[in-house]
Amino acid sequence: MHAAGFVLVGGKSTRMGTDKARLFMGSQLLVEEIAGKVMAAAGNVALVGAPEKYRDLPFDHLPDARPGLGPISGVESALASGRAELNLVAGCDMPHLHTGWLQALIDKAFSAKACCVAIHDASGRVHPLCAVYHSSALPVVRAALDAGRLRMMDLLSELKAELLEIDGVIANVNRPEEWATFATEAASSLRGKESD
Repeated sequence: MHAAGFVLVGGKSTRMGTDKARLFMGSQLLVEEIAGKVMAAAGNVALVGAPEKYRDLPFDHLPDARPGLGPISGVESALASGRAELNLVAGCDMPHLHTGWLQALIDKAFSAKACCVAIHDASGRVHPLCAVYHSSALPVVRAALDAGRLRMMDLLSELKAELLEIDGVIANVNRPEEWATFATEAASSLRGKESD
């Protein structure tokens, strides 16, 4: 059993006011940073969203089967692609991700035999878009979409997701001020490393 990696890029980024995936993180785009970490953990990666928006990036692309229905639609597209039994899914707006956490998710999913394993971070938040979904979850995901049940946390409940505890915090950047805070912290951290 192997794993497939996916980064969801189908969101409208309305709160950010610009495409979050295309925010610059140093010399590369945020989506490139996250896709690189997913690739390192899973050995492969595909972007799930509108392929025409990201054709310039060197990744596989999958269209969102039901655009406009939120991230659960991206999870459906990832699972329906049939690339693997275990599917590592990450959002494109989590700059604090660590490859080690993603690898630990895959490892736990291999041993747990659960339909889903999601990260539970040190702040107490559960992250349905930093999770591994087993291919057997596809009928549950489709039924939720068909019934208009679009909340990801409700999906995790239906799947009886197991949690992977991590000692760090995963922050989503949804608004310009959140991105500005992250960028300031990242620049400060980089300056500190350069002065060591």
